[in-house]
Amino acid sequence: MVEIPTKEQKYFIIDFDSTFTKVEAMDELGKISLQGNPKREDILREIHQVTELAMNGDISFSEALQRRVDLLKAHKDHLPELIAVLSGKVSDSFERNRDFLNEFADSILIISSGFREFIVPIVTALGIKPENVYANTFLFDDSGNIIGFDAENPLAKDKGKPELMRKLNLQGDVYVIGDGYTDYEIKEAGLANRFYAFTENVERGKVIANADHITPSLDEFLFVNKLPASLSYPKNRIKVLLLENIHPKAKELFQEQGFTVEMVKGALDEDELAERIRDVSVLGIRSKTQVTKKVLENANKLMCVGAFCIGTNQIDLKACQERGIVAFNAPYSNTRSVVELAIGEMIILMRQIVEKSNKMHRGEWDKSAIGSYEIRGKKLGLVGYGNIGTQLSVVAEALGMKVYYYDLVEKLALGNAQRCKTLHELLEICDVITLHTDGRKENVNLIGAKEFERMKDGVIFLNLSRGHIVDVPALVNAVKSGKVAGAAVDVFPYEPKTNNEEFINELRGLPNVLLTPHIGGSTEEAQENIANFVPGKLLDFINKGNTFGSVNFPNIQLPDLNDAHRMIHIHRNVPGILAQINSILANYHINIRGQYLNTREDVGYVITDIDKAYNKEVITELKNIAHTIKFRMLY
Repeated sequence: MVEIPTKEQKYFIIDFDSTFTKVEAMDELGKISLQGNPKREDILREIHQVTELAMNGDISFSEALQRRVDLLKAHKDHLPELIAVLSGKVSDSFERNRDFLNEFADSILIISSGFREFIVPIVTALGIKPENVYANTFLFDDSGNIIGFDAENPLAKDKGKPELMRKLNLQGDVYVIGDGYTDYEIKEAGLANRFYAFTENVERGKVIANADHITPSLDEFLFVNKLPASLSYPKNRIKVLLLENIHPKAKELFQEQGFTVEMVKGALDEDELAERIRDVSVLGIRSKTQVTKKVLENANKLMCVGAFCIGTNQIDLKACQERGIVAFNAPYSNTRSVVELAIGEMIILMRQIVEKSNKMHRGEWDKSAIGSYEIRGKKLGLVGYGNIGTQLSVVAEALGMKVYYYDLVEKLALGNAQRCKTLHELLEICDVITLHTDGRKENVNLIGAKEFERMKDGVIFLNLSRGHIVDVPALVNAVKSGKVAGAAVDVFPYEPKTNNEEFINELRGLPNVLLTPHIGGSTEEAQENIANFVPGKLLDFINKGNTFGSVNFPNIQLPDLNDAHRMIHIHRNVPGILAQINSILANYHINIRGQYLNTREDVGYVITDIDKAYNKEVITELKNIAHTIKFRMLY
């Protein structure tokens, strides 16, 4: 039993599986012990199902424990490998807060329905005292096989954790951190002040519903209880809002940092987003959500916006800049996916595959070469020669096409591609025309009735860029007249906000017209690439101040911060700001370790690394410099 030094003593009861570690140890033991077993995957699924039933309180714990031991077929020799695996699976927020675990070692108890044989080596490596670990113990036969457990241990029984807590008779405040219903039972029995549902690794609805507080990380628990945490500022208080069904990898990356993440499947309209944006520090969107001035006026804590796509015309970048909100996008991550879709659609349209397939489904056998062509030897016209246009140029040329391109900006031609001096020149000579321009206002209705008239009769036309670039009624007329023999459109002036809204457009029902729901970059590979790239940029800005790759801010790539404070000062681009910053630092005799400055249009960005020791009053003076937009400190 733990000694109680004072009545005011605080105790922290921490679960092991899926709390102290990211995984359930018995699941991991099964992966080891069942190697070579032909029914391994089926048995592992059953073990996991039994675990979940017990954690949700749907079956008795003693039953679940025995069923899992019977299924494992484990041996004593499997335990060292298990310990090695679990050592690499300690929850990130526990790894970050080793100092807390060591400093409060006398007050921290691990109470788990797992087994001491593998728990003690893991938790003691992070400072937990072995005598403060309460768990089950295995029973072995003479050959070392695990055949059961000590049935007399309270933790092997139903309501075992409350029973153990009664025996411990802790005198003081008790806080329980865990992910399972058995952890909540301690609070339910009146033996704890508060129960914290730990959701860093797993979320169980029934557990969350009974929690006093939902804690997405140990950082959150330490913050709300005013305990020392490794984080220099409350990262766990940073709220991330991800819209439009962004790949779950993004959520995982933000949660690893201790951020609170909310995901919404669809887009939000202006009023909805204006309401939801309050207290959000990081916003992630795709192409449908409009980040307007009205939305930004309600964004009281917003630090940065991530466009999980190429385009950023859906974001009011100027308004963001004026408020010190940094925006990033993913200019390269889905390039290959768009290129492959374009190539595929060219071939399908040139061969009239859709029309022939529809006839087959109606029972019509139309074996004919009329109107079907190879793409080899055809002239491909690229309107826009950026990341997508250049890669499409290379792939199309490899397939035997002759490539022409038009771009307002002088671009180096790749391969044998030829630059057209005017858009009209390109329209008049190409057999296939595909659009890959940006969404700037000047490009609205870039292709209209006059442009279609200049095209060859029977041209193949693709728009995988922006919906408002093409005058849709003009395209409809061009298809109906035969000027356009086939078209593929992936983007539209108006697009449904969710999959439940009907798509309404004049192009529906036209022959040899491919309509896709803005899926140019919607491949698993592209979305995962984007979900790695954009959070990486956002986290680099939050954690280090890096703005390299930002679409609306001065680009600065900063070195790592070592043994110093980093001050981030965003201000209006007027003369004298840097001088004022340095004058204040000089007045307080603060040594500058490094300083970085860049400006863009109306905004200036100054990063200053200073010695550890400084007068806190300096922060107030720096914030009060005229024309300051935002100021924050990284430790």
